[in-house]
Amino acid sequence: MSDDMLDARGLRCPLPVLRARKALLAMPPGAELRVLADDPVAVVDMPHFCAEAGHDLLSQSDLLGAQLYVIKRGPG
Repeated sequence: MSDDMLDARGLRCPLPVLRARKALLAMPPGAELRVLADDPVAVVDMPHFCAEAGHDLLSQSDLLGAQLYVIKRGPG
């Protein structure tokens, strides 16, 4: 299983979600991606993206003035 980190700090909507989508598509199902984003809209966008795309949002927490999202890639 592959683990990866995406630093999306400084990017604004919709770029954090688009970069997460691209990274997840390159990973095998079940792999985990950590996304660090400071866009305030990502708090809404990231969970919505995961639900719509079939990925599991394992956690969402504050880290270094940003949000850290841990996403498990879905089967699709």
